Amino acid sequence: MTKSIMIVGVGGQGTLLASRILGNTVISEGYDVKVSEVHGMSQRGGSVVTYVKFGDKVYSPIIGIGEADIILAFEQLEAYRALPYLKKGGTIIANTQKMNPMPVITGAAEYPENIIEKIQQSSSLIPVDALELAEKAGNIKAVNVVLIGVMAKSTDIAYETWVETIKSTVPPKFLDVNLKAFELGYNLK
Repeated sequence: MTKSIMIVGVGGQGTLLASRILGNTVISEGYDVKVSEVHGMSQRGGSVVTYVKFGDKVYSPIIGIGEADIILAFEQLEAYRALPYLKKGGTIIANTQKMNPMPVITGAAEYPENIIEKIQQSSSLIPVDALELAEKAGNIKAVNVVLIGVMAKSTDIAYETWVETIKSTVPPKFLDVNLKAFELGYNLK
């Protein structure tokens, strides 16, 4: 059976590190993994989407409409945009943080209201104040690993396996903060 996870966020939020941690973890469990990065203006705060598919045999990383088992969203509006990709019975784990896209910054558009409530009406949602937890861990840039921790809790993969992957994937100078961020996300009630 194949699992499809879509990681969505804004450039600079660490979606690529999150996909590396996820990919390396499932590889260590013996799964076939395919990862595809699709991003717009990631250097300028644009949308970033990464597809991660794993299972006994995976032929393509692409996740179509209604195919994602899990959507890991680093920002509210990105969560809302990705919603059509969530399969019936799937789960969306969304950071409650708001980051204004360029049209909102320039005044050409308004940031939609009540996004979290709208998502909850139609989907299984785990809202997470990942920014607050990342701050507790010691660095606001650790939002990505907080969210990986929340997601990891719902998998059959052992906590220790995730920790070992983080140790082998994250640069040493950021390791302590990221291990703490993962633990905070994993133990979120």
